[in-house]
Amino acid sequence: MEYESLFKAARQAGTLLAETETERLGRTLMHAAQLLRTHTPRLLEANARDLEAMAPDSPLRDRLRLTPERIAAIADDMEAVAHLPSPQGEELERRTRPNGMTIVKRRVPFGVVGMICEARPNVTADIFSLCIKTGNACVLKGGGDARHSNEAIAALLHEALRSEGIDEHAFTLLPSDHASVGALLNAVGYVDVVIPRGGAGLIRFVRENARVPVIETGAGIVHTYFDRDGDLAKGRAVVCNAKTRRVSVCNALDCLVVHRDRLADLPELCAPLAAARVTVYADAEAFAALGGHYPADLLEHASEEHFGTEFLDYKLAVRTVASPEEALAHIARYSSRHSEAIVTENKQTATQFTRAVDAACVYVNVSTAFTDGGQFGFGAEVGISTQKLHARGPMGLPELTTYKYVVTGDGQIRES
Repeated sequence: MEYESLFKAARQAGTLLAETETERLGRTLMHAAQLLRTHTPRLLEANARDLEAMAPDSPLRDRLRLTPERIAAIADDMEAVAHLPSPQGEELERRTRPNGMTIVKRRVPFGVVGMICEARPNVTADIFSLCIKTGNACVLKGGGDARHSNEAIAALLHEALRSEGIDEHAFTLLPSDHASVGALLNAVGYVDVVIPRGGAGLIRFVRENARVPVIETGAGIVHTYFDRDGDLAKGRAVVCNAKTRRVSVCNALDCLVVHRDRLADLPELCAPLAAARVTVYADAEAFAALGGHYPADLLEHASEEHFGTEFLDYKLAVRTVASPEEALAHIARYSSRHSEAIVTENKQTATQFTRAVDAACVYVNVSTAFTDGGQFGFGAEVGISTQKLHARGPMGLPELTTYKYVVTGDGQIRES
């Protein structure tokens, strides 16, 4: 395949897209959302082909699966993005220098955004809506596991672009083979930034092999610390929701850290997990506290490998600590710096936790399930950035822009 011609066409489309009026871009997204709803049976049929080819026990099945409800939610998110104000051209800063010249800092699109993702067909629609709204062209390399789903979605997105007379190369779906990954990572001069979205292995590969700039959206190794001053009812709800709402997503809970003084409450804290058939890997103290109170077939002794694991399944590690400081040390050792939570009624401890934890999103008495662009009011998200340069946390519309300085004057020259 001639990748260079594809990337060149995307670059040209991006240049035109940046000059397209925002109302027209919004109409494109509204039409795309309508097409997703209208053609739900077609999307489900394509998705069924992908699911049939995937191993029944794969942890990626839930991420891959489309349902009528999920397609409707994808369309809802697309419409939400359509109605959000565009950040493009936003004035971030203005200053006038002593010589009279004015310096204005304005948001502008990146130009061409590359995206590499695994079995996540929803990302195809999300990245399309966010890129189009911000005036960026997008080049997507989807996972082979989602090939039929992605192709079906992309066909509808191209139809929406045509409806508004926008160049179809504003959204390019690359073949789902390995050669496409290498081509995208080396598209210097055509692609401005690449964003990987998937497991730790994919993200590491992109980081180590890309010749274009990368924004990491990291794997989620997520902890919740139940403090000695934690409210049991809140803890039950927060832990259960964070673990069981949807186990295959990056904001799902992987490790419950519990204060030693609250071990007597651990069986009650974990009771909803038993009902959801969650396997618990407990350290010695937690195992003793749960023994006889948690289903024996779901309770196992934890080993070192269970801490620092993103399970993507109905599995949870439990670690006992003697203090908030010990909890913070455990999290610092194993965290992926994605989302971390504390359950406590002690304001001082909560403040200590939020200041000390190095994570993109930190929660106090709230489920980590809220680490999501839609839940943050962003309409949709590109992913959850765990790095500290340019963007951190859920990446919405502003995070798909950079900025330029526009300087105006009346003939000023620099004399020294």
